[in-house]
Amino acid sequence: MQGTGPAARSLLVLRHEPFEHLGYFEEILQNQNVSFVYSDLDDILDLGGYDGLIVMGGPQSANDPAMSVELYFVQQAINAKTPVLGICLGAQLIAKALGAHVYRNREKEIGWAPVHFHPAAEDDPVFGGLPSPAMFFHWHSEAFTLPPGADSLAYSDKCRQQAFRYREIVYGIQFHPEITPEMILDWCDQPVNRGDADTLDDPIDPYAAETAPLAQHILEGWLATF
Repeated sequence: MQGTGPAARSLLVLRHEPFEHLGYFEEILQNQNVSFVYSDLDDILDLGGYDGLIVMGGPQSANDPAMSVELYFVQQAINAKTPVLGICLGAQLIAKALGAHVYRNREKEIGWAPVHFHPAAEDDPVFGGLPSPAMFFHWHSEAFTLPPGADSLAYSDKCRQQAFRYREIVYGIQFHPEITPEMILDWCDQPVNRGDADTLDDPIDPYAAETAPLAQHILEGWLATF
């Protein structure tokens, strides 16, 4: 899928499941005249002439040996000073590629919960200007330590690392700014998510309607870094 019109920039998007797609980010990229191409599991990974990399979420674990090829690819992209943005599993893969420890969180974090931003986020080009706390959707059972050399930008009550910045153009985000109400319902219907979905009392919370401008703020901020 691609944005319309002549593109000034293009992104490669690593997608681990068809239902974990760009969501709100898709329309934002189209409006910014940024093209994007999905690369699914088992596709040949090639950064080629892309200007940046987005790594989406998924039910896989960054510690799974099957993810080693993608982990190395992410590491090489970072080493090549490519702008990288990771969401949930994507953030965990970036953290692990940078030498952090990915581990089973003491409890799953599923549903709507506030994210608190550290003072380091106040002047950050991606998170600066967002309210703290801000309500976001979460769906993860694993977490990560802060990568060496990275700046911690956010936390939640259940997860110490919710966002980090590495060398100004690499960002990892544990929560899901991209998710739409339709995606939440779709995730709940996926067989791989059935057990976790049962923990959601009301998946479509009023906060879902407020996520779109936050997603725009975050993605446009990241795009502005390069």
